[in-house]
Amino acid sequence: MEAYVAETRELTKHYGSFCALKQVTVSIRRGEIYGLVGDNGAGKSTLLKLLAGQLFPDSGEVRLFGKHEKRELEAMRSRTGALIENPGFYADMSVEKNLEYYRIQKGIPGKQTVEEVLELTGLTQYRKKTGKTLSLGMKQRLGLAIALIGVPEFLLLDEPINGLDPSGIIEMRNLLLKLSREKNITILISSHILSELEHIATVYGFLQNGCLLEQITAEKLRKKCSDYIEIQVSDPERYTVLLEQKRKNTEYQVLPDGKIHILNAGGNTEEFSELAGNAGVRILGLAKYRKSLEDYYMELKKGGAKRC
Repeated sequence: MEAYVAETRELTKHYGSFCALKQVTVSIRRGEIYGLVGDNGAGKSTLLKLLAGQLFPDSGEVRLFGKHEKRELEAMRSRTGALIENPGFYADMSVEKNLEYYRIQKGIPGKQTVEEVLELTGLTQYRKKTGKTLSLGMKQRLGLAIALIGVPEFLLLDEPINGLDPSGIIEMRNLLLKLSREKNITILISSHILSELEHIATVYGFLQNGCLLEQITAEKLRKKCSDYIEIQVSDPERYTVLLEQKRKNTEYQVLPDGKIHILNAGGNTEEFSELAGNAGVRILGLAKYRKSLEDYYMELKKGGAKRC
């Protein structure tokens, strides 16, 4: 079985003179929920469309399930489902008839497939409703249901929570977690709402102006965003020497303004104030903070602006 469901290698795409993606290399392992983060216009939709075969790259390579030749990619896309931008369905047809239409179009045998997808996405009670009478949340569910016909191994979702109310966001989140855990579907989900991805993503990719700034696991990201202590002292150089001598395993950063960030410090601030006090170093300020994922992303964007 392939370790990677999807990979890109130095993928580049232009729209006329505008470069939407610049040599983007990502890798998505089987079983991951990959959160693709970026502002509007960062290149998220373009990357998803390239993976789904709705666009073709100017240069670089797309691999699905280890395959990259044109005919092989076409075959591998039968193992994927996609909901990109607005859900595509017939507004005057019922939910059930829309799903039946796409089942036939995709060549998926057995009418039971429609029943399974209706139940999986919670649309059974809405089966007779026409597309135009559905709420925005139900329209998103119908789009997702169409993508799930045939139970794909890889699901591409572009901003699926856009426009949903809080209860709709929670329902969509729980549904995606269910698909991942119970159906073992690998999911690539794009969003500019980082706080929502935090609930489900196992890996993150950060895009800015078509560049991939970073690809990082949720576990490593949580460590980077863990609690830290900010201490300002009268003699930063002496204090850092004390840290090296007395707290040898302590991770810290000295900022340009002389403030010191003590990383992964947990809740204990007293030991670090005592360290200064016992050595006669005056404490000018001491506070405990937690870096949010939004803060991390904003810092990453500032650094990325220099190279994208």
